[in-house]
Amino acid sequence: MDLMSLTALELGRKIKAKEVSVLEAARAALDAVKSREETLHAFVTVDEEGALAQAEQIQKKIDAGELSGPLAGVPVAVKDVMCTEGLRTTCSSKMLENFVPVYTAEAVINLQKAGAVVIGKTNMDEFAMGSTTETSAFGATKNPYDAGRVPGGSSGGSAAAVAGREVPYALGSDTGDSIRQPSAYCGVTGLKPTYGTVSRYGLIAYASSLDQIGPMTRDVSDCAAVLEAIASYDPKDSTSVKREDYDFTSALTDDAAGTRIGIPRDYMGEGLDPEVKAAIYAAAKELERKGAVVEEFDLGLVKYAIPAYYVIACAEASSNLARFDGVKYGYRAEEFEGLHDMYKKTRSQGFGPEVKRRIMLGSFVLSSGYYDAYYVKALKVKALIKRAFDEAFKRYDCILGPVAPATAPELGKSLRDPLKMYLSDIYTISVNLAGLPGISLPCGMDKAGLPIGMQLIGDAFQEKKIIRTAYAYECSRGAFPAPKMI
Repeated sequence: MDLMSLTALELGRKIKAKEVSVLEAARAALDAVKSREETLHAFVTVDEEGALAQAEQIQKKIDAGELSGPLAGVPVAVKDVMCTEGLRTTCSSKMLENFVPVYTAEAVINLQKAGAVVIGKTNMDEFAMGSTTETSAFGATKNPYDAGRVPGGSSGGSAAAVAGREVPYALGSDTGDSIRQPSAYCGVTGLKPTYGTVSRYGLIAYASSLDQIGPMTRDVSDCAAVLEAIASYDPKDSTSVKREDYDFTSALTDDAAGTRIGIPRDYMGEGLDPEVKAAIYAAAKELERKGAVVEEFDLGLVKYAIPAYYVIACAEASSNLARFDGVKYGYRAEEFEGLHDMYKKTRSQGFGPEVKRRIMLGSFVLSSGYYDAYYVKALKVKALIKRAFDEAFKRYDCILGPVAPATAPELGKSLRDPLKMYLSDIYTISVNLAGLPGISLPCGMDKAGLPIGMQLIGDAFQEKKIIRTAYAYECSRGAFPAPKMI
């Protein structure tokens, strides 16, 4: 049996029943990585020695009855934007190529408490800036369904590792679509929680007001279980929210009866691939068959989301990335004359073109004379977008729509036209601007055999509603086909 073809919960049950040891599960993941990495390039760092040592320790705790959770002993991959003590954390950038943190991100600590075995760190767009995982300083990740296509981004390595059966699940981070879009491209399930639900402590920031860590898994049940494990209030994160309810798995009921679902007309018009549109409407029909009430409505402000998002995100990025100057840690230019020349050469050599583009844009919109015209205006639009969603959720439990305008593009195409890459975020970035939860799951395949993803958006702190609706749809859809390479 290929243990990596099992979902995280299935493998966890086998470990609990002593049908499989934790060491066997860890070795199966490491073997899968070795056999598939040449094609996928989903990982930046594989920690074989550390994973096997973790596996032995976790097995002892399971045998002693100290660990009994559903994820105990199950291997996981972590996006290389989350700090891991003693394990290289690069953000897929030359700037942090040899950086080894002295502490671990809170979300990863929570997984370790649940008994997860960290196999390694996954590839990503540099500093999470990109939608294809091609801006990585260590080379592009490939889509498991077609190695000539991108896996999406920025969490493309995590999506490819899960879809490519290297690990049962992974952690990603989502600033504008970075969990949901690669999940859609790679035929897996990804959930971006409500802002503040999962601690950002130890997450290397891109845009602090938008970033959120979330699970990337094979199915909705795994998503709910992993979210339950990583979500917590954390006083070390000033944006962390103390929630009353962290029980997400109770929403896993095959029942959509009475669920009110809205489809924004703004999402289903010009620019949407006909095959993607047909798949979304087919999913809506399936949910109707299960008792949901589905109707179209006008959400509004969609065309303003992309400019508002990129102004805010780039402004925050220019501030957050100012710390990478070659003084305390990270890359430093070898030859320079004086402090300012060191700054200039270090940042010129250490950052890739996409990161530089966003830093320059962010610095411009924050500069004197342009701050009010761009940044302040973008914040006002952000508030209007949140208000539009508030009105929509007075009528609907969930909003249904596509994740991306089309399926995964060919490698190299997006990088030639950055503006087109930015426009591909049109259906997802409003969720981050409004701080809402969203889940992406596969709802079909196009003629080329590439996965199509659907997105369910919920009101703030209403993850249970989108999990319940997604699970009801998934029960009708059945298991999604694995890539042919498996």
